[in-house]
Amino acid sequence: MRILRAANYKMMPWKNGMGSTTEIAVSPEAEGLEGFDWRISMARVETDGPFSLFPDIDRTLLILEGDGIILTVADRGPVRLDRESIHSFPGDQPTYASLIGGPIVDLNVMSRRGRFQHSVSRLDLTTPQVFPSPSALTVLLVERGAVTVQHGSILEVLADYDGFVLDPGAGPVRMESAASARLVLIAFR
Repeated sequence: MRILRAANYKMMPWKNGMGSTTEIAVSPEAEGLEGFDWRISMARVETDGPFSLFPDIDRTLLILEGDGIILTVADRGPVRLDRESIHSFPGDQPTYASLIGGPIVDLNVMSRRGRFQHSVSRLDLTTPQVFPSPSALTVLLVERGAVTVQHGSILEVLADYDGFVLDPGAGPVRMESAASARLVLIAFR
């Protein structure tokens, strides 16, 4: 298990230069914005505008803070995203976002088509749970709340936007929250 701490995430400009993003995890790390296999990041979106284009990339977007956005991808109809939504779309299609009620923070998961696929879901942690040994590379990110995680002899407390990475076959992880916490579960195959 590799722990991800929000305080250590890397800030960088958007590919289109119209804002900034917080890179949570990327593989391989040295490839930058053009050669990664998969990437997880957060962005604060303060104005309506176009998304950066990423050739051969599939994307999934979640709203972490704010009222949401209206997302229009290529010639498809607009999709309303709020704090309960999860929406996947091709990263190489022209995409435009319109804010619903002011600035938002989104979570963006990307994977290179033909090399990796990803799935994204949310998990409400209301009672202690044991997350089984994963069959795929798995990232869990605390969306809100505090979560205590135990993997073998490792015991860590994770806060908002902290997380951990589990390699396939890494063994189970016990998770517990003093109050209800919400996590984002991301698996790469």
